[in-house]
Amino acid sequence: MIIDAHAHVSATTYGNVGVYLDQLREAGIERGVIVPGGTVDVRRMSDYITGKARPENPVPDNRYVGEACRAHRAKLWAFACVDPHEPDAAGSLEKSFKHGFCGLKLSPLTHQFSFAGKAVAALAACCGHYGYPVYSHVVYSPGASTARFIALARQFPKTNFILGHMGFGPADREALEATVELDNLFLETSTGSFLHIQEAGKAAGPEKLIFGSEFPLSHPAVELEKVLLLKLSDGGREKILGGNIRALLRF
Repeated sequence: MIIDAHAHVSATTYGNVGVYLDQLREAGIERGVIVPGGTVDVRRMSDYITGKARPENPVPDNRYVGEACRAHRAKLWAFACVDPHEPDAAGSLEKSFKHGFCGLKLSPLTHQFSFAGKAVAALAACCGHYGYPVYSHVVYSPGASTARFIALARQFPKTNFILGHMGFGPADREALEATVELDNLFLETSTGSFLHIQEAGKAAGPEKLIFGSEFPLSHPAVELEKVLLLKLSDGGREKILGGNIRALLRF
């Protein structure tokens, strides 16, 4: 079973769940893990990264994601996106788990927090308690860098952490070295360069890589092709394309 482990869905014309399911069918992908999208307009991503624009909708629409999963139970799982600045953020996450969400999505680009903060620690501890993973990208900021995310993974060895997009930039050496070292740190492949994915597979092994699409910024079929081009055994490819995320989500 091929599973897209990272897609953003929102009530937008370009990123709604209907468009996503159509693209999954086109790519031949059976299931997807979705998170709230729409906090930024991904068609203007460079504006947010460079600081020319700020997120227009910083409150994540977990309700839309939850409704999509309930409507398409055979196709979709969901991670809740929680702003660490929210009062009782860990309590909100716990409620999401009780309503069927199976992981945490952090967004430092949108919510501008530090991985070293007490609220993030509480969220990571909550995930460890329930046995669900923490997913986040990193940004060019001391508080939300690859190094800080790695430090969080070290702090909570019983919690699994998924580093989005292979870390920061097209070839994050620090992310790869930590993934080799830490049992609880995994790299997600969406928008990663083919060379970096290939080198990570060699150094860390296919059991530490997780396939994702970053819909709607990229098409699932485009991201899938990068994994299909890797020279892997059938077992190794199966781990990247679905086995690893199923194990983390305990399905």
